[in-house]
Amino acid sequence: MSEAIAVYKQAEQGSSLWQDAWHRLQKNKLALCGLMVLILEIILALLTPWLAPYGYEQQDLALGAAPPSMEHWLGTDTLGRDMLTRIMYGGRVSLMVGFIATAVALLIGVVYGAVAGYMGGKVDALMMRLVDILYALPFMIFIILLMVIFGQNILLLFLAIGAVEWLTMARIVRGQVLSLRQQEYIEAAISIGLGPWTIIRRHIIPNTLGPVIVYTTLTIPSVMLLEAFLSFLGLGIQPPQSSWGLLISYGVETMEEYPWLLIYPGLKLSITLFALNFLGDGLRDALDPRASKD
Repeated sequence: MSEAIAVYKQAEQGSSLWQDAWHRLQKNKLALCGLMVLILEIILALLTPWLAPYGYEQQDLALGAAPPSMEHWLGTDTLGRDMLTRIMYGGRVSLMVGFIATAVALLIGVVYGAVAGYMGGKVDALMMRLVDILYALPFMIFIILLMVIFGQNILLLFLAIGAVEWLTMARIVRGQVLSLRQQEYIEAAISIGLGPWTIIRRHIIPNTLGPVIVYTTLTIPSVMLLEAFLSFLGLGIQPPQSSWGLLISYGVETMEEYPWLLIYPGLKLSITLFALNFLGDGLRDALDPRASKD
């Protein structure tokens, strides 16, 4: 009887989109595992200066590239630097690049696509033609020019990558908005006098979260790989700093002689990508506004 009363009170009070999403996400075990892995990696990245067994610049040239041992659990690179320490510090950079650059791309792309799709007509045509023009530009050259003109600053690297990754996000959001703006609840919001910006913020953007989350899980690893390519060209992370992408690029060059230099950073990046994919799939289902309330 008490359970029935509790259910009745909950139904009477209602619940928000985020509360419903959290309840649905809790039922997805793989998504929760992915979330826990990401949380642990973020905590580890924050605590790396205190947990790392060696300094990331500390070298032992006499030791050179040594396989895993009791002193160096994941071995050392060709300069005698501890690989566990390098991977831990590299995780700080890779996660920062992935999340901050993706956040910049999301902020620009979601707002731009939502405005273009909802306004429609000439406004939509003008805004999307601008996107087409930017798509035609070689974005890699654009990033390289920014890095050359303004210097090799890690914050600029985040902003530069995010500034070119928003184009696909804008197109995805616009396509979703074109189908959403004809829905009955949008017409009802217009009929009660809500303004365009209020409708976009309260009704349009929340209902595009599913595709946005899915694309976000693809953007973060692509941003990490883009950072690795820039670092390989000498325009990204500079030694003695490291990132997972930079360690993998270095490991590929020496994989025949020292395979552990590729295996361990590659395994770390793979675990992160799996966690992001599992979490992204779970969030897509949990944030789907068409899902029935449990």
